Amino acid sequence: MLSRTADHLFWLSRYMERAENTARLLDVNYQTSLLPQSHSTAEQGWRSLLSISELSGHYGTLHDQVDAKRVTDYIVRDERNPSSIVSCLRAARENARAVRGALTTEVWETTNQTWLEFKRLLADGLLARDPSAVFEWVKFRSHLSRGVMVGTMYQDEAFDFIRIGSFLERADNTARLLDVKFHAMDHEFHGDADARDSARDFYHWSSVLRSVSGFEVYRKVYSNVIKPEKVAELLILRTQMPRSLAHCTERLLSNLRRVANDQSGETLRQAGRLNAELEFGRIDEILATGLHAFLTQFLERVGNLGDGISRDFLMPTESREPRMN
Repeated sequence: MLSRTADHLFWLSRYMERAENTARLLDVNYQTSLLPQSHSTAEQGWRSLLSISELSGHYGTLHDQVDAKRVTDYIVRDERNPSSIVSCLRAARENARAVRGALTTEVWETTNQTWLEFKRLLADGLLARDPSAVFEWVKFRSHLSRGVMVGTMYQDEAFDFIRIGSFLERADNTARLLDVKFHAMDHEFHGDADARDSARDFYHWSSVLRSVSGFEVYRKVYSNVIKPEKVAELLILRTQMPRSLAHCTERLLSNLRRVANDQSGETLRQAGRLNAELEFGRIDEILATGLHAFLTQFLERVGNLGDGISRDFLMPTESREPRMN
């Protein structure tokens, strides 16, 4: 496959996945903001949302205040933000248009229609009237896009590069979410358990789970009592959880093996080693050595994998970096 084609397919799926992940985080943060809380707590919630996506610096150059409306507009509809939902959906559509011959008609039409309908939703003012409806719509369209890809595309190298992009982006997002949210509640592990606000803790951890569609899964696997170490285990080591780090790296490795070439040996080795560490890892060992250190290293290794994939298969350019630093 031509590297240019592989590059467009890879980024098509990454941008669609990023749009969905962003909508998930926004929806949970919006729902949480409706609960009784102080102004400082609400502001911190929106700041953490910017931090997860590494957008705090860029946001600060455009706005002097952090509040729900400004952050929501910035992350949803501001085209100056390359990671906003509108920017991601536009980029996904442009990448799909560039390789229409490698896609089925259904995949192209779904991607193109998503972009056109999203512009109409914004023009109609739905974001101001019902933000949650917009977020649900973005998630639904991403699910539809992924389902159409799986259900209609011939599962050759083109399909593999789409899946590689999806799982790389998803792993990166889950790790960022965990790092920021666990840092915010670091006293779970080091503070006085009797002094904790159990109601606040429940909403905090349940919101983390809901942002990755993991609330019902958690109750099925563990119990109704939400414990931070179990949340970490579910979202890091449980391969059955579709958005866990272990699941993403397992699928990433599987697709990398299918497209491996003579120069991708080192990238494949790095992916295999990361997958093995998660497959045989234990949450008590991870927490003992420090969750922040583990997640920071994981993000660095995922970034290195992305660089390796670009070097071995794609067309690396500075403007296509996945995050703003």
